[in-house]
Amino acid sequence: MSFQRDFHYRMPMRVGGQRPGAHRSSTTGSGQEFIAHQTLFDRPDPRRLDLRASIRDPEGRWLVRVNRQRAGIPVYLLADVSASMAFGSAASKIQRMSEFALSLGDSVFRTGDALGMLAYDASERTDLMLAPMHSRGAGVMMAESLARARADQPSTAGIFQACSRIAGKQALVFLASDFHAPLEQTSAALDLLSHAYVVPMVIWDEVEPKAPEGEGLLALRDIESGRRRGLWLRPQIRRRWEDAFAERRDALEKLFSSRGVRPFYMTGRFDADALSRYFFETV
Repeated sequence: MSFQRDFHYRMPMRVGGQRPGAHRSSTTGSGQEFIAHQTLFDRPDPRRLDLRASIRDPEGRWLVRVNRQRAGIPVYLLADVSASMAFGSAASKIQRMSEFALSLGDSVFRTGDALGMLAYDASERTDLMLAPMHSRGAGVMMAESLARARADQPSTAGIFQACSRIAGKQALVFLASDFHAPLEQTSAALDLLSHAYVVPMVIWDEVEPKAPEGEGLLALRDIESGRRRGLWLRPQIRRRWEDAFAERRDALEKLFSSRGVRPFYMTGRFDADALSRYFFETV
């Protein structure tokens, strides 16, 4: 499958920004979406004079058209760079996230929005933070920062510090993680982002959902704690492995559904067409 660089996205609600952009807004201006008529005295803009409506007005008033303009909105990549994101078979999950950042940069620049990045592990990763900017190279900067990022902290507690920077702001937030953290933590983070539209990007490696083939003693190492242990792999363990992953997926679906959002599962390389379909079907 060829790698497509950009995708199409849109907001499900009206945005309140003043900067012209591509999204439906609640701001009046020079757009094409008609709202109502006002008198020329109340809205002295003769460029919007509606002669037909003025002639039909029973009070003989001069009427102008009031339209809504389209507006831009800040877009953020909220990136989990904890130790579990360093795992991967063909490529690590952070590398997959880096691929997505490139596509995100092209897509946001084409749409005319500002793009920024926040990252976290055990604390907020200010070394990876990028303030929202209108730049063709923003995605490249984010991808390069993620490719060089260290991922050795076992905790994701820094998500609260990162979310607090945009709490209460209207934005489009791509929350990229493998979501192996406790669900209570994810739920509390979504509370902080209640004013934003959140797209949970669930990044899993191809080999994660299924237990390894064969039977016998399997040497395992916890990627976050570094502890090693042995596991005797047999059919019963394999079923429990796969059932646990299915239960985790169901739990994530229920959590996100309760917040009115739908997760986007990214297993393997990023598929821009699949994310475009996600927005067309969800929004």
